[in-house]
Amino acid sequence: MPLSEYRRKRRSGRSPEPRGRLGQKLRRHRKTENGLRFVIQHHAARTDHYDFRLEIGGVLASWAIPKGPSTNPKDRRMARRTEDHPLEYATFEGVIPEGEYGAGGVIVWDHGTYANLTQHEMTDCLDRGHLSFYLDGEKLRGGFALTRIREGKDETWLLVKRKDEDADARRKPVKSQPESVLSGRTLDDLDKSS
Repeated sequence: MPLSEYRRKRRSGRSPEPRGRLGQKLRRHRKTENGLRFVIQHHAARTDHYDFRLEIGGVLASWAIPKGPSTNPKDRRMARRTEDHPLEYATFEGVIPEGEYGAGGVIVWDHGTYANLTQHEMTDCLDRGHLSFYLDGEKLRGGFALTRIREGKDETWLLVKRKDEDADARRKPVKSQPESVLSGRTLDDLDKSS
């Protein structure tokens, strides 16, 4: 059942996170006018990290990236696969209460659309363990790849920026652009308002 792991980890009514539509059907390939959606959320949970999400098969396939994405092709960013999230999560910002799964602040650090750079469907790429895509976001652009390096309970992937005109070893968007692309707030701003 799609999103069953996501719902199992969250108590209804206790967290402001979207529940996701009940009976949401998985679609093999869903394109908007401009492409499939991606979102990167900065999340101050037990450990500070960035949640990288790609719209695949009617849900947001998700990875937690401790150091956040990089625009330097030499950087290999560890990405831990997490449960799929509902599409509605793409605009979620707020504070998940103490005692709840993922407690802490969440902002939308970047978002936009992406294009599949392979000849395979993204659901197949996910199963195979290698995704290659082009991001068209407000902070990140260009080619990226996600490659699975470990399967099982601690499924681990690597996120790498491809060498293209959008690669920049000097740019550090995680440090230089900490604000939300939706609200302009930072995680510190969320802490002050809660």
